[in-house]
Amino acid sequence: MKPTAFDYLAPGTVGEAVDALAAGAQVLAGGQSLLLEMHLQRVHPNLVADINHIPGLDALTVADGTLTVGALVRHKTFESPGAVPGPLGDLFGRAVANIAHPPIRARGTMVGSLAWAHPASEWCALAVALDAVVELRSTRGTREVPAGDYFLGPFRTAREPDELLTAVRYPLLAPDTGVAFTEHRRTGFSFAQVAVGAALTIRDGVITEARIGLANCADRPLRAHAAERALVGSGPSSPVFARAGETAAEQDAAPVPEPYADVDYRRHVIAVLVARTLREAAPV
Repeated sequence: MKPTAFDYLAPGTVGEAVDALAAGAQVLAGGQSLLLEMHLQRVHPNLVADINHIPGLDALTVADGTLTVGALVRHKTFESPGAVPGPLGDLFGRAVANIAHPPIRARGTMVGSLAWAHPASEWCALAVALDAVVELRSTRGTREVPAGDYFLGPFRTAREPDELLTAVRYPLLAPDTGVAFTEHRRTGFSFAQVAVGAALTIRDGVITEARIGLANCADRPLRAHAAERALVGSGPSSPVFARAGETAAEQDAAPVPEPYADVDYRRHVIAVLVARTLREAAPV
């Protein structure tokens, strides 16, 4: 199928881009979701604003303990060791290996994933787990939204139609943080049925901080707060991690049935993957 007719605009500044959004445009960055939906004729934009020519949106910077990822930073950037310092870079490197395949990683963007808000998105789950903040620009100005408040449901966010998601910011993880990312899918080219990212800080044999992000475990990305509470103050061990996995599956997650995966099966997978991810983040 071919997309319906549309007008094309290549703004040269963020100001021109938000003017286009105010006129009803849809944004094209990596295009790995938008173009597919246009070809399937599930979306019918009258105007597409291609932001790939805007200087500065491809910036990846670290300052004052914060990583800022611009709207045009491609997935593949995070495959490079050292692109992001410390455990945060290690976690991103583990996550990006699960995203589609090389051609998509070469074009798609992290910020585009957050804008599209697919429930199975790896980046969306990590944004929630790591207390990321998204930056939104419009003709009205700039505002910031914590990732925990940004995702509202499948493909639904707090972004207004006339707002451009220009960047996302993450706090760097402490140097002694252990990280891991695991994913379960039916085939190598399928979306994740369940994906889990974890960051653990262990000091003097006790877990002092835990962050667990869940993808495709509800209608939006989740942070497994109940499972985290079950971990903090305990020593790292396989039984502790197994109980945290069960807590995540029963208290944090709200899975919906899918083809080949009913709710009971998906809860089982969540429990197993959370425990496995925690063991990898803190080998015991």
